[in-house]
Amino acid sequence: MIKKIILGLAIASVFSSAYALDVNLTSTKEWVDVTHKNKLIRVQRIQDQEHILTGAFSKTSRKCPPFCIQPVSPAEGVVTVGEFEIFEFMENQLNLGEGVLVDARLSSFYKRGTIPGSVNIPFNIFEKNADDNALISAFNKLGVFRRGKVGFIKETFEGFGLMGANKDKQWDFSGAKTVILWCNGSWCGQSPRAIRGMIKHGYPKEKIKYYRGGMQAWQVLGLTTIVP
Repeated sequence: MIKKIILGLAIASVFSSAYALDVNLTSTKEWVDVTHKNKLIRVQRIQDQEHILTGAFSKTSRKCPPFCIQPVSPAEGVVTVGEFEIFEFMENQLNLGEGVLVDARLSSFYKRGTIPGSVNIPFNIFEKNADDNALISAFNKLGVFRRGKVGFIKETFEGFGLMGANKDKQWDFSGAKTVILWCNGSWCGQSPRAIRGMIKHGYPKEKIKYYRGGMQAWQVLGLTTIVP
C-alpha cells in the first residue's frame, strides 16, 4: 500500500508540475500531496488573494474559561511546530506510514472539516484508564500495544501511592510513531489535554509534537481542508 501511495504521489507531481501557482506554501514548495482515507488530496493555499476568512474561525473572542489561550508548549519536552513542519511531516513520515497527524477535537468538530491526512482521536480518549478499549484502539493506531496485566496487587498498591507507578510497563512503545496533535487553535485546550494524557500513560515525549495554531491558523493561511 505504501509503495502505491508513493508512486501515486510521484505521478501526481509530474503531471501537475506545469501548473504554477501564484500563492505557494513556501518559497520552494507549491503544494503537498497527502493521502486521506486512501484518497490523494492536494494541500495548497487559496489562490484568490482577495479571499477573507468568514465563519466561526474569524472570531477573535471566546469566553475563557473554557476557551483560554494555551502556552506555547503543553508539556516539558514536547516540541511545538508550525505549518512548515507539518508540510515536511506530510511528505515524509505521514506518507511513509511512520507518523500520524491527529485531530484531537471532538468528533462534532472533525465532521465539519479537518486537515487532510488527519485521523480523529478525541482528546478525552487519552484520559481514560489503560484497560479502556477506546484507549487501547487509539494507541494501536499510533503503533502502541497493551502489555499483559501488571497484576492486581501491584496495581492496587500503585493506586494508593504506596509504590512508584510505572505506567510505561503497561504499554509497548517500541513501535510508537511520531505524532502531531492539533485542535481548534491557540485558544483550544483539547490537543494539550490529549498530549498530557498520552504522557501520563508513558508515551515518549520526543515522539509527540504540538501544532498550536490548529484549524484557525490553518484556515487563516488559506490552506486546504476536507470534510471527512
